[in-house]
Amino acid sequence: MFKKILIPNRGEIAVRIIKACSELGIKSAVVYSQFDKNSLHVRTADEAYCIMSDKPNEAYLNHSKIIELAIKIKADAIHPGYGFLSENAKFIESLEKTGISFIGPTSHSVKIMGNKTEARKLMSMHGVPIVPGSLEAVKNLEEAVEIGESIGYPIMLKASAGGGGKGMRLVKNRDELESSFENASNEVEKAFGSRDVFIEKYILNPKHIEVQILADQQGNTVHLFERECSIQRRHQKIIEESPSPSIDDNTRKKLTQAAVKAAKISGYRNAGTIEFLVDSGMNFYFLEMNTRLQVEHPVTEAVTGIDIVKEQIKIAAGNKLSYRQNQIKINAHALECRICSEDGNRDFSPSTGKILHHRMPSGAGIRIDRGIDLHSDITIYYDSLLSKVITWGKDRGEALARMKRALNEYQIAGVVTNIPVCKWILKHNKFIDASYSINFINDEFQPNTPDKWQQNTPEEYVRAASVLAAIIKRKRITFVPAANCHTNWSRIEENE
Repeated sequence: MFKKILIPNRGEIAVRIIKACSELGIKSAVVYSQFDKNSLHVRTADEAYCIMSDKPNEAYLNHSKIIELAIKIKADAIHPGYGFLSENAKFIESLEKTGISFIGPTSHSVKIMGNKTEARKLMSMHGVPIVPGSLEAVKNLEEAVEIGESIGYPIMLKASAGGGGKGMRLVKNRDELESSFENASNEVEKAFGSRDVFIEKYILNPKHIEVQILADQQGNTVHLFERECSIQRRHQKIIEESPSPSIDDNTRKKLTQAAVKAAKISGYRNAGTIEFLVDSGMNFYFLEMNTRLQVEHPVTEAVTGIDIVKEQIKIAAGNKLSYRQNQIKINAHALECRICSEDGNRDFSPSTGKILHHRMPSGAGIRIDRGIDLHSDITIYYDSLLSKVITWGKDRGEALARMKRALNEYQIAGVVTNIPVCKWILKHNKFIDASYSINFINDEFQPNTPDKWQQNTPEEYVRAASVLAAIIKRKRITFVPAANCHTNWSRIEENE
């Protein structure tokens, strides 16, 4: 087993990996930028090293410095988490030459499955259903027009070399194609350094369902069932659950078999996720493979009892899988809400500030994976994800009830969060009966309307905190607010 693992990442996923290392008796080391010097992952790790740069992301993206540091501190392995260098084939290639283990797939697998057009070709060759469209990157507008007319509108433009919704455009007709093609190409070039896009037939109101797989270096591959990931905004997931309430057992069997096949034909090892679109007729199509740990992995851990991060580390160390397929069962139902610093009233725009108050929910069936603490600085430089609330229960009803309670108990002050949006989603009839699709937020959500929810602004919290501090100082009392405190701060200040 490894003695020390370097984690070139930040936020909740860095903290999550640190905990797994601790439980395995492995020392953890992290890198950080000067903007993150007071971050939770820096305080939690056994060792922390600052990589100075004028660019906030450079500490987590600088190939040479990260590898140089790993060698200097005698790290046996690097765990990239998700984002940053997790799917960077060049970085993995460089690391492979040093003898330091990469906790993830080989650079070869990332090249094959990380490039969406190459992955689509591979799946098509081996009989895994794909969405009709181009098997190669589209060279120019003329070729795009030809493909659009052959498969019929509407169509989707997508980046060949990356994900996260970058470059994704819905094109409803020929008139929209020229501007959409140019805009998509420009966007993916900025994001991934390549202008390559491909075209898929647009599937009307599909479900987004993914299958978690694990594969060791001895050729053993298993699936850990599926996750429902259709609640999205701007192609970014908000709420996930496992198992999916939308598919039947027959579809589940076909999906998981297709996922294992996709992993095997690509020579994949470690943890990965095969993503599918599922239409109203239960037809499914390969969408892409994420060659890394997913943000939403905790819901799978909750229903299977398998610690995916520990399995990743053991696989990278050369161990066989700890589980055979017939030993993996769905034993519960789990939900995850991503808590982000963004304002639903303002088109989900980022919210920045300092965390002035942080009280987490607790109780049976509740887990919090977090990257923040009291006084954490939330800047514009990084992803808006603050924490993840995971609940599980004997069935979907119990998991949902626990999530509603957890969100009611969760208190974050200093930034605006999407907690009210999550609460609104959980109460919506289409979520309750699982009739929603990936277009749910676009079709249903309207700012300021859901249950007339309102969230205090950071300025109001600052004023409230100042008032309470004055009261405590003068009265020498301890103030413990209720879970849903709606005190009239102005009145307190006036009376005191």
